[in-house]
Parts: sequence; C-alpha cells; structure tokens
Amino acid sequence: MAGLGLALLLLGLVPAGAVWPQPQLVRESPGGGRCRLSPSRFRFGYARSSAVGPGCAVLDQAFRRYQRLLRDAGPRGPGEGPEAAAALPGEDTRPWEPLCAELLVSVATPHCDGFPDMDSVESYKLSTSEDLSLLSSESVWGALRGLETFSQLIWRDEDGTFYLNKTDIVDFPRFAHRGLLLDTSRHYLPVRAILETLDVMAYNKFNVFHWHIVDDPSFPYESAAFPELSQKGAYNPVTHVYTLNDVKLVIEYARLRGIRVISEFDTPGHTHSWGPGGRIRKSRPSCRGWGLAKTTPNWSLSTSRVMGELSLFILYCFSPGSRLLDIISSYGKGYVVWQEVFDNGVKVKPDTIIHVWRENAGPYQQEVARVTKAGYRALLSAPWYLNRISYGQDWQTAYQVEPLEFEGSPEQKELVIGGEACMWGEYVDVTNLTPRLWPRAGAIAERLWSNKTVRGLQDAYRRLANFRCTLLRRGIQAQPLFTGYCDPEYSGF
Repeated sequence: MAGLGLALLLLGLVPAGAVWPQPQLVRESPGGGRCRLSPSRFRFGYARSSAVGPGCAVLDQAFRRYQRLLRDAGPRGPGEGPEAAAALPGEDTRPWEPLCAELLVSVATPHCDGFPDMDSVESYKLSTSEDLSLLSSESVWGALRGLETFSQLIWRDEDGTFYLNKTDIVDFPRFAHRGLLLDTSRHYLPVRAILETLDVMAYNKFNVFHWHIVDDPSFPYESAAFPELSQKGAYNPVTHVYTLNDVKLVIEYARLRGIRVISEFDTPGHTHSWGPGGRIRKSRPSCRGWGLAKTTPNWSLSTSRVMGELSLFILYCFSPGSRLLDIISSYGKGYVVWQEVFDNGVKVKPDTIIHVWRENAGPYQQEVARVTKAGYRALLSAPWYLNRISYGQDWQTAYQVEPLEFEGSPEQKELVIGGEACMWGEYVDVTNLTPRLWPRAGAIAERLWSNKTVRGLQDAYRRLANFRCTLLRRGIQAQPLFTGYCDPEYSGF
C-alpha cells in the first residue's frame, strides 16, 4: 500500500500535456514557453508542402473529430467545477498572452484512399510553438497518430484557460502489430459498442482490430452465400447479427482511424454454431466448408484470418492434401494460426503468423522462442487476456511484460511483430465491455508502442490515471486505477 500511496501523492504532479502512450522522444522548451489556445478559433489545416490536401477523407474527418475533442481537453486545474466549465465560451480571459491559432499537417506521400497494412509507416514529428505548430509524417497513418498526441498536449489552468506548451516530439511505434481482440460470439456486441471501442483504440494508438466474429456459442455473421448459418446459428437471426452493411461500416470506421480489421472465422475447431446451419456434418467431418473467402466476399476490404485449433478435426482438415491455406492465399489474404497448429507439427506456409496464447503448456517465452527459431513470425497474447480480472491494479502485470524477453538470436526477435490484448466474451457483454477494457488495455498499448526503456510504474500510473480522466472527458466510461477522482465526475459526466 505504501507504493500506491506514493503514486497517489505524485498524481498531482503529472506534467501538463502528459501523453499516453509515451512518445519515443519528447522535448519541452527549457524556458517553459507556452501559448494560449482558443478551441472555437483553433483550426487544423494542410501545409503547403503536403502531398495530400482537402478531400483526403482520412484527415478531413480526423480534423473534425479533434476539433470537437479540443473542447474537452484537459486536465483542468484543482478547484474548477461546473461553474467554470459553463463559462468556457468566454475563452479570451488573458488576451495579452500569445495565441496558438492552427496546426498544419504535412504528409509526404499522396496515398489517402487505401487501407492501412502491416507495412504502413506510422512515424511522425510534431513541433508546437506560438508561431507555428507543424505535424509532419510520411503517411496519413502517421498523421493520425500525431493528431492524437497533439490532442493530449493541451491542458487547462485552474481558470479553465487552454494552453499548449512549446514541445518537440519525434515518435514511431516499436511494433508494427498492436491489436485488440473482441469476441462477438459468446456475447453479441452491438455495432455501436464496436465503434466506440475503435475510437478508444485510436486514442491508444492500437492499429489492429481482431474481430473474433463467430465461435461455438453463436454465428452472428450474416453470410450472403450461406444465409442459413446465421439464421440457425445466431442467438437471434434478426437482432443479433452483423449484416453486410454493418461489416462495411466497421471496416471503414476503422480505416479512418488507421486500424486494420482482421476477421477470424475460427476453424476447424469451435464450429458448433455452424452445425445448425447445415454446413458441418459432425458424423462425417469434411473440409470442403473451409473455403471461407467464398462465403464472405465483403471481407475483401480487410485482411482475412483463418485460425486453426486443436480439435477432433484438425489432423483431418490440415492433412497434406488440404487446400485450406491455398484457398486463402488465392484471395490475396494473409493468415494467422493459433499456436496449436505449430505445436502439432502441421505443415504451414513460411509466411504464416503464429499467435502465441497458451500459458498452461509451459512458459509462453519458450513457445515464442520455438516459433521464431523455426522461422515464423510471432504474435503475443498469452500474458494479455484482459477478460481475466483480479483484485487490485492488474494493469501493472500486463505493463511489465517484455515481448522480447526470451532466449533467441537478434534475427529471432525481429520475427516478433507485436501482440494483442484479448477480451473474450464468456462474462463480458455490452454492459461491462468498456470499463473492463479501459484503461487496462492501455498498458498493452504502451508496451507495444513505446521504447523498451519506458517501464517505470510510478510514472506510468501518473500518466495512465491522467489518461483515464481524458477518456472520461471524451465520454468513455473507463474504470479507475485506484482511489482518487477526475473532474468530469463533478461536471455533469
């Protein structure tokens, strides 16, 4: 408890404009230079040097989102309550101070209409001052990450005046794959809950939404080719399904936030919900039903994923003559398999990604070592199952994980492409999804984005508690880390 008490005492010392996840390099002006910011007058725009400009939907919409979020920037100073919040329209309380008027964004490459992928460049540079604030990046995806950082640099004094400190930031992700898994089979999650999750993922700089869309309990995906799958396999074929338009909405909503959608049709195990729809005959296993790309043509907008799992069918369906991976490859999709496929010696293609998730089959570090020694790329989730909860600050356990802490060569460690936080749905539905996820998932977000040396729990507590307050201001019901309060609790939240 002594450590927690110290963390609480230090909470009030969070530097103005603390950022989550921590950027690679932050340098504030030694002279403490700052400028005042008027949310109603501030504008986002394109620099003359930018290869993209008005009409770029990714950034045009991002500018509008962050314009709205500016009014909820913080933190506010102590003692500010509802009365001060109500007085915000009178922003020019100190007209003698320099005013920050705009942030200009310069993107080096002209591509704006595509989808993010594994090779997307997310690095950016951000410089803020009273004369000029400039965000420069190689791609629109890096610009999105920089806009989020900029939004977190803004703070308020105790009178409610917005400020921006003179700051220079150079930032880039440590790992290319920074994902979050949601399970929509065990409990159906409304589309609005998925969209809100995508918003908070973007705030945390996650870039992969792993949609575990079907499983044993239900088949909520509405297939145009085989409609009987959801008609007979969903909890309710009218209310508890994802239509083609729903899927397109999720994919586009994610794209505009720099997030890839990876769909998972868990096969050949965990397919009980497929049986009522007539696609599986348990008395006579058949692999002909695994041509998933034919059943899901709309997934051509995203990266598809086929997950193999140890089951009664696995050795049969992954026999030497099986065309499963060939079918997926023919549609130009990559694929990921759960680690059991690798553990059971199934022959897979060299570019297969092995997802390490098991903790009851020996230390996961040993599994990562075996996978990478065999030359395969690895994703880590074993220590990051957020559906498992315990009393106290369990985010710290997730935060202290080091993905490259295993015995292996530098070449092996290059094969670890990142990891995913997982929220399985046995005990999670729309009523408790958000507070169980946030801000706990933020611990994994920082571990996958920030430098390996960013590990101090006291500093992380200060910044994550502050970020949790930011989420509350943005309307996200994130649970507290420990005792304390956030100002939105007292201003009509």
